[in-house]
Amino acid sequence: MIILKGVTLRRSAKVVLDNASATLNPGEKVGLVGRNGAGKSSLFALLNGTLHEDAGDFSIPAQWRMAQVAQDMPETEQSATDFVIEGDTALVAAQAEVHAAEASGDGERMAYAYMALHDAGAHDAQARAQALILGLGFKTTELCNPVNSFSGGWRMRLQLARALMCPSDLLLLDEPTNHLDLDALVWLEAWLKRYTGTLLVISHDREFLDAITDVTLHIDNAKLTRYGGNYSTFEDTRALQMELQQNAYAKQQDKIAHLQKFIARFKAKASKAKQAQSRVKALDRMEKLAPVLASADFTFEFKEPANLPNPMLAMDSACFGYPPLPDAPAGTPPTVIVRNVSKSVMAGQRIGILGANGQGKSTLVKTIARTLAPISGDVVEGKGLNIGYFAQQELDVLRPLDNPLEHMVRMAKEGVPAGQSGREQDLRTFLGTFNFSGDMVKQPVGTMSGGEKARLVLCMIVWQRPNLLLLDEPTNHLDLATREALAMALNEFEGTVMLVSHDRSLLRSVCDEFWLVSHGGVEPFEGDLDDYQRYLLDEAKRVRESVKEAQKAQKNAPAATPAPAASKKSANELKALQRDLGRLEQVILDLQTQKHTLESRLATPLPPAQIGEIGRQVQALADELAAHEERWLVLSEEIDAAT
Repeated sequence: MIILKGVTLRRSAKVVLDNASATLNPGEKVGLVGRNGAGKSSLFALLNGTLHEDAGDFSIPAQWRMAQVAQDMPETEQSATDFVIEGDTALVAAQAEVHAAEASGDGERMAYAYMALHDAGAHDAQARAQALILGLGFKTTELCNPVNSFSGGWRMRLQLARALMCPSDLLLLDEPTNHLDLDALVWLEAWLKRYTGTLLVISHDREFLDAITDVTLHIDNAKLTRYGGNYSTFEDTRALQMELQQNAYAKQQDKIAHLQKFIARFKAKASKAKQAQSRVKALDRMEKLAPVLASADFTFEFKEPANLPNPMLAMDSACFGYPPLPDAPAGTPPTVIVRNVSKSVMAGQRIGILGANGQGKSTLVKTIARTLAPISGDVVEGKGLNIGYFAQQELDVLRPLDNPLEHMVRMAKEGVPAGQSGREQDLRTFLGTFNFSGDMVKQPVGTMSGGEKARLVLCMIVWQRPNLLLLDEPTNHLDLATREALAMALNEFEGTVMLVSHDRSLLRSVCDEFWLVSHGGVEPFEGDLDDYQRYLLDEAKRVRESVKEAQKAQKNAPAATPAPAASKKSANELKALQRDLGRLEQVILDLQTQKHTLESRLATPLPPAQIGEIGRQVQALADELAAHEERWLVLSEEIDAAT
């Protein structure tokens, strides 16, 4: 077990833990919670040996194997599969011993080395690694892609897969859900439930913590308090404890006031001097209770919209995607992600947008937000539509070198909404309601934490008094208190909400209908989030089984497998298939040309914003290529069977 007894831990001059004690038992799944800056990551550093206690006793079983997600961005040309396999440290050590044994020529050593390699799971390492990669949202066509070909968020998913691949007795996960969509989050949740070791996880996702943890460790005022149960149980227990402590404190204050009043009244009277003196001693002996110093709740609200057009907007046969880059060859077609959308968005709707990663959720939201133009079809806005857009990457709308006040002043110059003031002092006051006060209003945004950037974007949106809110993963980097404040504000908002989020608690509390973006289209999802989770788990299971079947078939296939008998197609049908195949090959060739052009641009020095945009377009092209290549295989098999 892990034991902390009277531990004091410092980081520079700051005392992170002060005489803190806690015990964690083998096999427990522990949620580590506390406000931002309380010391959660410092406790992880103590557990993994990066930091050492300044006082007290800390012990962890010496034989325990530990795994955690590396925070560095991997830079390697290794394939995704090989990179994740290397996370299995026992397997890597066994492979190294096999090479050394073979080089030594020692037969006995080689026999033991081969046995150890088998025990380390070399026979199914590739299948285990690929199951992890697919579960975290990658496509089967990406399993052999080099790690460097993925964007930063996807590389961090590979780091997570690598940590899960590592055999461990203790698994440390610090905000593992930040880079995940809901489909990957549901899969991770199911995986962690099956994990047999001891788990410590830091997360601001209430439902994630509730689903996987059975113990909660709370860091507050440099102390550790252990609670049995998941996060909701902890919250209920702590609220009751705080109420009892506040009541006890109030009673003690009444008693102290009564004693002090008696002392002040009678200490000068000879007849009452002894009684007064005894009360002074009683007051000195009394163990003073501290008042409950709960963290101040962060709250905000959206003002009533100036008008509510109905419908807010209407989409008619609209196709969404990315236009060709300015330097692309003439005639390069746009990249279409979502096709033939005909839907209306009405005043007061609360729409949750669901869909697996890469299906086009963000593309849909960006087009409605006017960041992208529709490829074809119409998107007609209602008169007076005022959009408040929270981008998935906050820096898409923030300027790193500007400070919060400069962001607000620039917005005010572009137009002050009714009911707001554009005076600098009023803007400072408004920033203060979002905890930007003092020197923070002059701090460059690029130096702020993810949570502070997210709060600034929310502040800017609220000031604009929108009637349509487009929120693309707004809870990334937000702590639990700010997430609760956002949910309350959205529930009181009188306009329309369109929300993409992996935070199921937020989706449940805000949305009353769902759209599913899948297979290039947008359709209503009939069911709730529990139905959607089952749908995602079934899809993930189907993909894993198909990969296993393909690997099994490849392993067991004879040298020459006769083609299955098929009914002969007519000459006209065969010609039609061949024409379709030819057109498809041309489309694939064009997409490959676009992708290679973009990839070559990434190899040249570019501004960070342009790198991010090109990376997203490369990913979109890769998704479309995969779909066309699957169709090419199907057509090729049909033609082979017919000839």
